[in-house]
Amino acid sequence: MVAVGRVEDVLAGTVVRAARLMRDLDDQIPGALEELKALYPHTGGAFIVGVTGNPGSGKSTIVDCLIAQYREAGLRVGVVAIDPSSPYSGGAILGDRIRMQRHATDDSVFIRSLATRGHLGGLSRSTQDIITVMDAMGHDVIIVETVGVGQDEVDVVSTAHTSVVVVVPGLGDEIQAIKAGILEIADILVVNKADRDGADRTVADLSMMLDLRAKGAKTVRILKAVAIKEGGMVELVEAVDLHRRELDSETEGRRRGLERAETRLKDLVRTLALERALALLESGDGLSALVERIAEREIDPYSAAEQVLAELMGNP
Repeated sequence: MVAVGRVEDVLAGTVVRAARLMRDLDDQIPGALEELKALYPHTGGAFIVGVTGNPGSGKSTIVDCLIAQYREAGLRVGVVAIDPSSPYSGGAILGDRIRMQRHATDDSVFIRSLATRGHLGGLSRSTQDIITVMDAMGHDVIIVETVGVGQDEVDVVSTAHTSVVVVVPGLGDEIQAIKAGILEIADILVVNKADRDGADRTVADLSMMLDLRAKGAKTVRILKAVAIKEGGMVELVEAVDLHRRELDSETEGRRRGLERAETRLKDLVRTLALERALALLESGDGLSALVERIAEREIDPYSAAEQVLAELMGNP
């Protein structure tokens, strides 16, 4: 059942009500999904910027500087900061807010930290849900900072309009970095901590990587920055705005929008199918019995999975 009052409060930008809905969505509280459905028609106005990169590259500091730049322009800013969950306790430090404390009292900035809870790809399971709520609240720009686990944080490209990949000089083999899938998703490459030795070499290596791509590949801009001094942040905002204008004026924007919608739909279908299949199995001793048969080699796991799906299709 939809809590109409809370939906209206979220649309009005009421922070407390929105924060509670975000918590309920992250905790998968029954009823929260119905409210999300009611909010979805009111979304689409926010521009989403994804910031990803290796640990220690300065992503959080760059996000902090971007918030300052967008606030100077009078824009409302939402931030979704993802932190890794412990594989043992399941907890997370959620420490990105520490670097963004100067914005904590700004009513036009909403920062939400999320734990990955075992979700791969650099984002959290509920990231898109939280973005939807922030969008419905009326935020002009939503910045998504990924967890920073390495080379496989490619989910952000299916979430953000513009993907910013942060690298730093001196972290090791530049050629290995060039091979990383994380660099291939970039719309903008930021060489942070550019006051270090090797910054120009890193820019050259990245330029070489871009030159080796197939003909007709998308344009990727490379910027140097020293985020702690906010150097390069004005240029980064300008580069993001330029990319936004390109998306608005070309068919690329619609193509990416369709890709994001398709990815979101497939992810939801996959998640719902898994949840319902497990619920079907666990409704009796079906799961343990099937697992035992697989372990005893009475049935192969492939046939078992097909059997579960067949039963699921017969139990909508």
